[in-house]
Amino acid sequence: MMGMRLQNIWQKNKTNLLTYGTVTVAFLVLQILSSQDMLSRSTQGYLVPICAYIVMAVSLNLVVGVSGELSLGHAGFMGVGAFVGVVISGSLKGAVESDALRLVLSMVGGGLMAGVAGVIIGVPVLRLRGDYLAIVTLAFGEILKNIIGNIYIGKDSSGLHFAMSAGGVSLEEGGTMLLKGPMGATGIEKLSSFTAGFLLILFTLFVVLNLIHSKEGRAIKAIRDNRIAAECVGIHVTAFKLKAFVVASVLAGMAGALFAQNYSAITADKFDFTNSINILVFVVLGGMGNILGSVISATVLYLLPELLRGLQDFRMILYAVVLIVVMLCTWSPQVKGKMQVARMWLGKQKDKIFRKGAADHA
Repeated sequence: MMGMRLQNIWQKNKTNLLTYGTVTVAFLVLQILSSQDMLSRSTQGYLVPICAYIVMAVSLNLVVGVSGELSLGHAGFMGVGAFVGVVISGSLKGAVESDALRLVLSMVGGGLMAGVAGVIIGVPVLRLRGDYLAIVTLAFGEILKNIIGNIYIGKDSSGLHFAMSAGGVSLEEGGTMLLKGPMGATGIEKLSSFTAGFLLILFTLFVVLNLIHSKEGRAIKAIRDNRIAAECVGIHVTAFKLKAFVVASVLAGMAGALFAQNYSAITADKFDFTNSINILVFVVLGGMGNILGSVISATVLYLLPELLRGLQDFRMILYAVVLIVVMLCTWSPQVKGKMQVARMWLGKQKDKIFRKGAADHA
């Protein structure tokens, strides 16, 4: 029993170390390439969005893969964090001199507001199941997008001014509009950096992996595997599902704040249903509950349409074909069986080499 427990602990730690190590090595390699001017400007421009979408994929995996609930409105929480982060950053301009501190405060504020939205949505929604849950989260995601697209916020010497129409905001001379309704946010100061994105990924991995392997995480997975059995042993199903949902919402809000401050202008249409589906594709192709898989799939699938851009009209067709092939290879029982046979064969070959080496040494 003790040996099995130690083996499980080692397996968990090995998986976590592999995830952290992969992300860290990729960051260091890209930093070295950037310092040697070996990355083009367009490639460098993809780094922060990739970090944001890795956080989005990992956080959604907590809901879809670990909790077992289908959410189709995750981009809505990203939008909340994006615009709240822009407002906080613009409000603190001049009061806080450090750009890094302003970025951190905007990410924290965006994450907290997205968490509040997660609580408001999650309390009634997470009592639903299956298709009903997916439809309602889709609706709430679109509602959040449309609410954000109709907010006007301005800043002057007397503070912030809020309205739901352009004529409702009266600013003093020298005041600035931070949010302009359907036009979104313009004149955003670019505070985001690849280093900030890397640190946010590490923070997300720390939160998600520790939650998965905690008592709460085991309870969440028990609900996913057998809801009735979990209720019978005293697990409060809605409360634990809400924990996973709100944590994912907070992380999505922080990713949104990072994402928005990588551009000079952004609109609410960026966080629509299509974006939620793209993030869900990252999770499904990376593997349900597979955190490292979400990191890799978000990186590859975000870059793939850009890499195919030279093919013009055919690039989205090729992108769809790649998705279908990867899906078939990932979920096909025949492919999984062949991969298992290949792993067993490689294991036998490795053992033979080690035994031969030991015999020659003796």
